[in-house]
Amino acid sequence: MEKRDYYEVLGIEKSASQDEIKSAFRKLAKKYHPDVNKEADAEEKFKEIQEAYAILSDEEKRKQYDQFGHAAFQGGGGAGGFGGFDFSGFDYEDIFDNIFGGFGDFGGRSKGNRASKGNDSLIRMKLSFEEAVYGTKKDIELDIIDQCNECKGKGGFQETTCDKCHGSGTITSEQRTIFGSFLSKTTCNNCGGTGKTYKKKCTKCNGNGRIKVKKTLEVKVPAGVDNGNRLRLSGKGSAGTNGGPNGDLYIEFSVSEHNFYVRDGDDIYLETPITIVEAILGTKKEIPTLYGNVVLTIPEGSESGDKHRIKGKGIHNDSSRRKGDMYIVLKVVTPKKLSKEQKKIIEQLKTTDLIDGEIKKFNQFVKAND
Repeated sequence: MEKRDYYEVLGIEKSASQDEIKSAFRKLAKKYHPDVNKEADAEEKFKEIQEAYAILSDEEKRKQYDQFGHAAFQGGGGAGGFGGFDFSGFDYEDIFDNIFGGFGDFGGRSKGNRASKGNDSLIRMKLSFEEAVYGTKKDIELDIIDQCNECKGKGGFQETTCDKCHGSGTITSEQRTIFGSFLSKTTCNNCGGTGKTYKKKCTKCNGNGRIKVKKTLEVKVPAGVDNGNRLRLSGKGSAGTNGGPNGDLYIEFSVSEHNFYVRDGDDIYLETPITIVEAILGTKKEIPTLYGNVVLTIPEGSESGDKHRIKGKGIHNDSSRRKGDMYIVLKVVTPKKLSKEQKKIIEQLKTTDLIDGEIKKFNQFVKAND
């Protein structure tokens, strides 16, 4: 069977850099490694890309290949099955160590003896509008994976070195291919990859080193949190393994709406009802803010929808160290019932010059359109 071009095998251009060659090999090796890909031709493809990488990753051999093609490694003088270049002596394990951190990362190089961080946890906390605005302290109960306090996370007592892997956590075996032999590593099934065994298993955690516990944690909620905001509590998640750090705890807030205030970021909006008389003549109105009442001057001739800004009376946000503003939105309330005397007074307005100019313009437009 005629060999495919090595650049074609790796799916790269002839001008590809060493980083591009390595990246292409990494991707294809992960895809076609026999321990991962169970297709019938996966092993042959895996051997093909190994061969291509063995040549193109070596600058000198790449030059020979670019000049003479496959013929550069065929014919007399070759010690291995490929003539001029002996693939049986090529250290594929070194390739995988450099690129993947170890050949067995595909099929089971042990990570059991490595320290790893515990899992992060997420819980949701309900807050009232006031609790979110001013900040608060709350106790929460957690069901979390914690280090076993009986064996201190080891899983047993009277620690000894595993006599099967001699403390390495892995078992090394030799694999032979048409390119020669190379080594692969798998997790030691005696110690689970830790390199250690114990004469006595911990009965509290059943040898796992971790147990599920219920904890009560006091959480300080900073002022100004909003709906959907998250608070990260470092190291309050699940316990790590093999001495690794705890994961983190994330608290996501759900904030109730207020009966009157409407929040927009750190700003507060308050719809404030006023009478027709107050709108016409103007008035001074007592306004409830987040920090006590203030008096707002409402000018004469005000209308529904008019907006007044009270600077610095919004939400103080501990995270951004910013304080929002408060906006008063006027709503002119039309009375539903009037006495006869009140109706007479209102009727008198029709014959005065108090009618707004816009109304006059509209009435003129109606007459012109008749």
